[in-house]
Amino acid sequence: MATIKEVARAAGVSYTTVSHVLNRTRPVSDCARERVIAAAAALGYVPSALARSLKIKTTGTIGLIIPNNTNPYFSEVARGIEDSCYAAGYSVILCNSDDDPAKQRDYLNMLLSKRCDGLIVATLGEADGELLRKMKVPAVLLDRARKDLADDLAIDLVAVDNIGGGILAAEHLLALGCKRIACIGGPAEIAVSRERIAGLRQTLTQADITLSAALCVYADFTSSGGYAAACDLLDMAQSERPDAIFCCNDLMAIGTLRAAAERNIAVPEQLAVVGFDDIHLAQFIHPTLTSVAQNTRRLGQLTAECLLARIARPELPSQQHTIAPELHVRGSTMSAISDVGQLQKNRK
Repeated sequence: MATIKEVARAAGVSYTTVSHVLNRTRPVSDCARERVIAAAAALGYVPSALARSLKIKTTGTIGLIIPNNTNPYFSEVARGIEDSCYAAGYSVILCNSDDDPAKQRDYLNMLLSKRCDGLIVATLGEADGELLRKMKVPAVLLDRARKDLADDLAIDLVAVDNIGGGILAAEHLLALGCKRIACIGGPAEIAVSRERIAGLRQTLTQADITLSAALCVYADFTSSGGYAAACDLLDMAQSERPDAIFCCNDLMAIGTLRAAAERNIAVPEQLAVVGFDDIHLAQFIHPTLTSVAQNTRRLGQLTAECLLARIARPELPSQQHTIAPELHVRGSTMSAISDVGQLQKNRK
């Protein structure tokens, strides 16, 4: 690989002149600039990003830590972040924590050591928060991060109204005439899962329906986890079996649809299924999945915009952005030939 000194010799100028031309740090004559550009092109010279970052004290990189990019929700959010960062001239370093606090801490230390200009973190423990406070790096918390920790650290937060999403799902299922509504939550220690269940339970309580412990089970936000949990629910005696299942993400809802199909339980005629996230795949499975949508691409874009504003103006007061979800009704609760009245009749 060619060096800056080799470019300088080929152009017949000093290496500081080459630096000024490539970094646009000082006016250089047109003749010298043309010779430098021609020599760099001929030699295939690529400027050192590390050397440039040491000089201008920025790296042009954003660190992004998410739990798992094989989950379509996080991959779609990451794409929105990457698109916005790329348009602003930044590269994104993506790290998967696998919901492992030790792995996340290692990645956080790595990104800080690389002097990333800013960080986006989907989950954050208190020890990680103290590290961010000490390093004073611009950061935005996303999705699963705790609101109270964001307040304490004065860090920006972008999240969805998860309680409101649970309410939307419950109201829809009640309107369909469902009486035994079950829930498959994500890991109990994850706040977004608890909030979605809380919204569901609150609305059912107002309708004098109890979400019993037997009908509220937990999985791991994967299709296989949702499948196993749904099998337990659907293998209950018919008099106890739910007529609707709200899943706290779409992957678990997809697993639920398989469990129902294996037992010849018709969806939505005998079982209504609602997911959460509205991943792109929700529109293409059969039946298509009713889901609480949170516009993942826009969520990613908003998160990136928030961080870029923080990088440009670190003195800005911290903000919390809460996005209102929407319910997208599809075949898993409303078939093409059924209306609400027919579904209610089937469940009597």
